[in-house]
Amino acid sequence: GLERGAKNQFSTFSSFITTINQKKEGIGNRNSPTQLVIPNIKNVRDLPPICLDVRQKQRISIDTLPQELKAPVLPEPSLPIRTKTVKDFQDDVEKAKSSGDWKAVHDFYSTTFDSFLEINAAFKKDTNSPFNTIEDSGINAKFVNVVYDALLNTPQDVQKSVLKGIINGLLQEWKGPRTKDDLRAYCILLQNPQFSNTSTYVIYAHLLRQIAALTEADHHFLVHWSKKISQRRFKQLVDRLLQFISLRLFPAKPEEFPPMVKCTWWIPSATKVLALFNAANSLISPPIISYTDFYNSTLDHIDLMEEYHNWQCYGNSHRFSFCQYPFIISIAAKKVIIQRDSEQQMISIARQSLVDKVSRRQKPDMNMLFLNVKVRRTHLVSDSLDELARKRADLKKKLKVTFVGEAGLDMGGLTKEWFLLLIRQIFHPDYGMFTYHKDSHCHWFSSFKCDNYSEFRLVGALMGLAVYNSITLDIRFPPCCYKKLLSPPIVPCDHNTLVGICDVTLDDLFQIMPELAHGLSELLSHEGSVEEDFYSTFQVVFQEEFGVIKSYNLRPNGDKIPVTNQNRKEYVQLYVDFLLNKSIYKQFAAFYYGFHSVCASYALLLLRPEEVEILVCGSPELDMSALQRSTQYEGYQKTDLTIRYFWDVVLGFSLDLQKKLLHFATGSDRVPVGGMADLNFKISKSETSTNWLPVAHTCFNQLCLPPYKNKKELKQKLIIGISNAEGFGLE
Repeated sequence: GLERGAKNQFSTFSSFITTINQKKEGIGNRNSPTQLVIPNIKNVRDLPPICLDVRQKQRISIDTLPQELKAPVLPEPSLPIRTKTVKDFQDDVEKAKSSGDWKAVHDFYSTTFDSFLEINAAFKKDTNSPFNTIEDSGINAKFVNVVYDALLNTPQDVQKSVLKGIINGLLQEWKGPRTKDDLRAYCILLQNPQFSNTSTYVIYAHLLRQIAALTEADHHFLVHWSKKISQRRFKQLVDRLLQFISLRLFPAKPEEFPPMVKCTWWIPSATKVLALFNAANSLISPPIISYTDFYNSTLDHIDLMEEYHNWQCYGNSHRFSFCQYPFIISIAAKKVIIQRDSEQQMISIARQSLVDKVSRRQKPDMNMLFLNVKVRRTHLVSDSLDELARKRADLKKKLKVTFVGEAGLDMGGLTKEWFLLLIRQIFHPDYGMFTYHKDSHCHWFSSFKCDNYSEFRLVGALMGLAVYNSITLDIRFPPCCYKKLLSPPIVPCDHNTLVGICDVTLDDLFQIMPELAHGLSELLSHEGSVEEDFYSTFQVVFQEEFGVIKSYNLRPNGDKIPVTNQNRKEYVQLYVDFLLNKSIYKQFAAFYYGFHSVCASYALLLLRPEEVEILVCGSPELDMSALQRSTQYEGYQKTDLTIRYFWDVVLGFSLDLQKKLLHFATGSDRVPVGGMADLNFKISKSETSTNWLPVAHTCFNQLCLPPYKNKKELKQKLIIGISNAEGFGLE
């Protein structure tokens, strides 16, 4: 609605605001915290922390604010009496459409949005009730939605009157803390669809600034009220904020906005308000929208390392950085940060090795710049364990693998195969380190005690090396594992500090042992007497080792404490904590230290557990059509008959065969973070007999395909090749 004729009409709002501010300055200095004059940027950067410094990783619950942070309940000013209902408004709009007389509608909009009091008078469910709790905002959401849905279809003078009214509200001089009516008005104004139009961005920016500058206690209310917004409208609000940030960073028409130097507070304010919605989204299980909906792909095109270094140097103190709000940074951008940080660490370690060698007057050797791992296929695990333990100081160098007795040169392919074979062997059920749960299709740590936990450290180091060297692994750990891996994300200096311990819930157990979790859920919902019907105590049996049943008391003298209706929640929580934390503590601690021995970096603080999983394992979702679109050719054209046969066959493969093809050609059956395009897959023409099978160079993600004469022959040879591929050698 605004695009058709709003440009010229709304272009004067910047000058309108400036004129008002100049008049206010002429009257005298009034230290109003919310007037639209742009204050010193320091006032914006020192705002209360909506997103806590992720370097500290303190998780303050929204529900458990200290008493002194609770917003004082101020007496609400008396509201005007407004009796218009949703039906009355809809009738007015229909009459206006049929008659062309918009006066009644115009009067409603101009009155309603003229002040915060009028907004509450129109949209508060009951003007006589205070609505001072986080449970109920008191906003008539249906009425708000109807009014906003109709707004963009009204004449321009109606839309302009709404924006003028909003300016009046924002220019109000505040004295003392905000009332709940003020917070309600902010919550309603944020949903205005007019703010999707760039011509309103000056007003939108000042609205965001005032919301960002609210106290932490006020944010507490806004967060809880926001989680009650419908999914569709919540997504619209998030998208509007992301668009605002993107267009301020890269404006299509720079002349539409004030110069960046005069509005450096725009992006910090919008990002802080976006953090409120992210907090609201995190409070609900399942969340309102996916965490990926908060990604802003525009940030992939800024200087990410400068953002990262600013954050490392200044934290949350004096300089804004998107790294303070990692939820807005896409996984692709985070991968770039981690890769570059890893490369810098690799270069630093290699340079130090070279300096040490020269200072001892020894001849430099190129091998000293790499982590050289030499293993025998017949002793894969033991050789790998010995090599990584012996070369612990070299773990942050570039990895290079050699299989003893094989002539393959490691340009990346041997490294990929080493990871694949090692993981396959370590996770085999006969090896006893991990238990495979068929119901959840994932592995979990075995709780059997052992004399040496170094092999768990090896698995952790392998995962770290995979992230460090940008290799994807076929590991099936539950999400809980990655949550534990980031607990804490930085290895504590005090070695007595517990690691790998995180808050776990029944939902976490469902992802590993769904049958047991279902039984515990039944216990929680049981309507009869738990003590008489289940006959359980606070003692659990957790393993059978060499025919000996082991038991554990969840509480002191737990075998004498019955589980009752009153204490069953405590029982379930202690049981889940025991299974996922305490029973495997030594195993997971070794795994944790192994991972962080390679991946220790502040960049890990930017990651969610789900993102760590994607970095380690890649995505299991294969899109062969996307691979077809991004494939490069050497010796072939994409229109050649052989290539057309190839894609007809591959697109018709089962998922299992498609994974085998991907593994055959790239050394892994997982898709990297950037998708199929990041594989740089190439099909080359092989000038050999068509009796030969296809050949792959996994170092380069290259498939060499002879020019088979028909589709049947190509399919037969391809299936034989991808189903019988393991080992490197030159003849």
